[in-house]
Amino acid sequence: MTNPAAAAPATPVAHEENAHANQFALLGQRRFAPFFWTQFAGAANDNLFKFAFTVMVTYQLQLSWMPPSMAGLVIGALFILPFLLFSATSGQLTDKFDKTKMIRFVKDLEIVIMLIAAWGFVTANAVVLLACVFLMGLHSTLFGPVKFAYLPQVLDARELTGGNGMVEMGTFVAILLGQVAGGLLVALPNVGHTSVAVGCVLLALVGRGVAQAIPRAPATDPGLVINWNPVSETWRNLKLANENVVVFRSLLGISWMWFFGAVFLSQFPSFAKEVLHGDEQVASLLLVVFSVGIGVGSLLCETLSRRQVEIGLVPLGAIGMSVFAIDLYFASRGLPKVAEMSIGTFVHQPAHWRVMADLALLSLFAGLYSVPMYALIQLRSQPTHRARIIAANNILNALFMIGSSVIAGALLGAGFTIPQIFLFTGIANAVVAFYIFMLVPEYLLRFVAWVLSRFVYRFDIRGETHIPTEGAAVLVCNHVSFIDAVLLMAASPRPIRFIMDHRIFRVPVLGWLFKLAKAIPISSQKEDPAAYEAAFAKAQEVLREGDLLAIFPEGAITRDGELQPFKGGVMKILEGARAQGIEPPVVPMALINLWGSYFSRIELRGGERVAMAKPFRRGFFSRVGLNVGAPVPPAEVQPEGLRQRVGALLAS
Repeated sequence: MTNPAAAAPATPVAHEENAHANQFALLGQRRFAPFFWTQFAGAANDNLFKFAFTVMVTYQLQLSWMPPSMAGLVIGALFILPFLLFSATSGQLTDKFDKTKMIRFVKDLEIVIMLIAAWGFVTANAVVLLACVFLMGLHSTLFGPVKFAYLPQVLDARELTGGNGMVEMGTFVAILLGQVAGGLLVALPNVGHTSVAVGCVLLALVGRGVAQAIPRAPATDPGLVINWNPVSETWRNLKLANENVVVFRSLLGISWMWFFGAVFLSQFPSFAKEVLHGDEQVASLLLVVFSVGIGVGSLLCETLSRRQVEIGLVPLGAIGMSVFAIDLYFASRGLPKVAEMSIGTFVHQPAHWRVMADLALLSLFAGLYSVPMYALIQLRSQPTHRARIIAANNILNALFMIGSSVIAGALLGAGFTIPQIFLFTGIANAVVAFYIFMLVPEYLLRFVAWVLSRFVYRFDIRGETHIPTEGAAVLVCNHVSFIDAVLLMAASPRPIRFIMDHRIFRVPVLGWLFKLAKAIPISSQKEDPAAYEAAFAKAQEVLREGDLLAIFPEGAITRDGELQPFKGGVMKILEGARAQGIEPPVVPMALINLWGSYFSRIELRGGERVAMAKPFRRGFFSRVGLNVGAPVPPAEVQPEGLRQRVGALLAS
């Protein structure tokens, strides 16, 4: 008998009623809201507990075996250790079992840990609390893969960016509130330790109560046999991720973001004291500014991405991270040496506004950088081992964060100042980002497409839900300008492989971009029969791999703005696909209002129609669009019928 859990679809079908809802509307839906508040309560409790304990051993307890200067490092290391030891196992458990049951088990475990921690706070027993730090690290290790594997199972592909943005924002707000609450509660005279104990237990109970409302999320690989060896399983997971180059490079990109963020977060107390000459409240203000920036950036992702997984935001985020990290170095140079300032005095000095603006914008761009990467990993990973890939990412994150501490410590030991470390990190971020984008050109291509469709044109898309989010398909579109392919890239949540006239590859810059996009050059059969056949063979390969293939059936860019007759190339593609048992749907598309733009052949020079003759011909933000029609079954496709469909889309 078929296991119904195993048969459940890994990627949900879009709900029509949610087609135009924004990310905040998810908070009113059972498939998302209980999960959001469960992870919010867990993140808040983690940080309430850790920060209260750190303050306690730093200011209130005198421990000969753990001096205050080492307390933060010891607690941080103990919390991260389970990620290295148990992430591989937790990823397997998440794939094997119902994710909702896993969440509830983790929340039950949290209650037990917090009851032990409550006794540790009341009795001021640092050893017990250190053990609880390790156990809370284990709790987070188990929850991490569940958190990111649950979302793509209950959200539509067009909701993933918004859902991840909400989770990222919620996590950083919860971290901030947890740390503030932990610091305030533990400092209460006489009842501080008891207050923290009660607060931790109550938050755990609230989280478990909300988790009860999370709907079922069936196992994606219930037949999985658990490999309890963390070393071999971690290696296996990394190999699984490496099967998709874009996913693996994205894992490294996210881990680098954690490296980058850990450098700044770990240096805030010293930066506030030694460079900004502020007190503890100033250090807290820096954390607030950083957290708010991450939250705002995470929420902006959906607005800037047209509710699709828009990895074009990643280069934008990387650029902003480097620019404002480097500017933070210059903003913090030459600040007057004064007596320790309170938060009020600090804020009233204009020289400090630039520092806070740099921190806010740096973290905002970090949000733009990370959310699309997480969404991309969720979308592109195989559902059956998605959680294991995310678990491998958690291990990489932990290693990169440890590496950031080691490198920052080495730089400080070598005589670097904290602003110089920020400068070094900003420059290193630019180098690493450039390297990743050259390895995976899709990020750079999507960035170019995003910029073009946002700042050169006002690009409106109608019917984008007709573009398949998975599986092979053939996209057919009218050919109006040299940048038609770039605009189609901006419209699709998935990469598109284009069949394009070989002559377009000679166009400066655009030709380089199309080569990066692995566009397939085609010549006429008379001009080069071998290249003609090679192009169609490559097209069959694209469809076999389940990817999107785009073709401009007119065969050339229009010279009069009118839709030209469609040639038979699309039929040859479909016949070859059918011979291999592939029946890809054909999606008609129509680009509108591009005729007359700088990239169209509207200028008459020497009796020839040419493009790119008058820069800014229509200025910036001229309105263009793409109308996408319903997919056509391959058996019903004929060139003239397709031309009529595209013509109808042009007129609509």
